[in-house]
Amino acid sequence: MVRLVLISAVAALAFAGPAQAQSETDRLREALRSATAQTRMLEDQRTQLQARLAEADRARTALQGQVDQLKGQLKEVEVAHRTAVETFNQKLEERNEVLERWKSAYAEAATVARTKDAERAKFEGESNACKVRAKSCEGKNKELVKIGQELMRAYEGVTIGDIVGGREPMFGLRRVDVQNLLQDYGGKIREQKVAP
Repeated sequence: MVRLVLISAVAALAFAGPAQAQSETDRLREALRSATAQTRMLEDQRTQLQARLAEADRARTALQGQVDQLKGQLKEVEVAHRTAVETFNQKLEERNEVLERWKSAYAEAATVARTKDAERAKFEGESNACKVRAKSCEGKNKELVKIGQELMRAYEGVTIGDIVGGREPMFGLRRVDVQNLLQDYGGKIREQKVAP
């Protein structure tokens, strides 16, 4: 571009006259200086732009390396995440299975507990009934002992005359008394009988 300006300037000088050539020469020199300054400025800008381009390329290369590294890390994180999710789901499934087993065992234990509780209540009722019956039997036994003692005392007081009088065939008065006495004691004994 500078060469083209110079060639144009020299051609214009060759065709112009001396006075006009001087002013034309000054003008061309000024144009040449201006063109040279512009060329230098453009060269400086081009150098700066090339440096910025090189720096941008280096930054892009560095960033591309970081992007590639981050992509690798992202893949590792994705794999770790998938593995963690699978592990978590597996543990969750195992926990659910254990929970179901516990629920089943609890239901079974509750059923056994209810059965045992019903049996305990039944046996407790039977035990209470047996206690009441035993107390009743004890009371009746005491009465039977009293009756037995009364019979023993009555038997101890029997004399030979009582025996002979009880067998006397003619009137049988004593015999009626003995039979009445036996009926009274028989009735008392039957009263003490425990109902099944």
